[in-house]
Amino acid sequence: MFTSVDDVSARLAETGYLPSPAVATTVFLADRLGKPLLVEGPAGVGKTELAKAVAEVAGARLVRLQCYEGVDESRALYEWNHAKQLLRISAGRDESWDETRTDIFSEEFLLTRPLLTAIRGDDPKVLLIDETDKADVEVEGLLLEVLSDFQVTVPELGTITATRRPFVVLTSNASRELSEALRRRCLFLHIGFPDEELERRIVQLKVPGLDEALARSVVRVVGALRAMDLRKVPSVAETIDWARTLLALGADTLDETVVRASLGVLLKHQEDVLTASAKLDLDAL
Repeated sequence: MFTSVDDVSARLAETGYLPSPAVATTVFLADRLGKPLLVEGPAGVGKTELAKAVAEVAGARLVRLQCYEGVDESRALYEWNHAKQLLRISAGRDESWDETRTDIFSEEFLLTRPLLTAIRGDDPKVLLIDETDKADVEVEGLLLEVLSDFQVTVPELGTITATRRPFVVLTSNASRELSEALRRRCLFLHIGFPDEELERRIVQLKVPGLDEALARSVVRVVGALRAMDLRKVPSVAETIDWARTLLALGADTLDETVVRASLGVLLKHQEDVLTASAKLDLDAL
């Protein structure tokens, strides 16, 4: 998909995603080496958006497996359409079981889920396995099997092997340690909070009507909040939301009244709001 690291940076930027050099380099290597990309970092720093941006620049279909506690093989790989199978059995009462079985275990009755969808067909795909750390350990074994050979065995149909491998992105908020076996199969990328200049560029790109001086002030205030001992520090997504809030309020500068009135956009817990209200010194920023 990409010819160089600079090509990654330029094309992702065209979609509105501004990558750091580390992000651009790792995406290029994942594409060139054909390896899954494991992206870790706090919520709201652009892990999921990276997969979406790669799909957009590649003209690829984004296939997303949203992980959660209790997700299983039937939700990740495939399952049979049991209701449709029962209707078919009822309609063919005069047929032998061998005839019926051959029919009901065919493509017509197969419900493909994200992992199987991603390895079927010749069209380009980006497989996003989102919040992998929220899935049970058993699901990791399934991921290992699929990501090792990019093939799935459906007992009634045989083995389905990818003719065109998808670009794979796994994201994790590190709420649970992923297995070493899964990590070994991936290139690793940690996306943290961007430096001040990159975040300012991101804010101005996403909120084009925002004055540059105000954008710098926004980023400095958010940086000061992240340095505090808060239950949840503001993410990049919340920085953008706050910039949009200030624009909607018609604020030209950041004063104490505006900041305190809009802290709920950045902070999501009352104790954090109280801490920020007590410690934030706008004159020092």
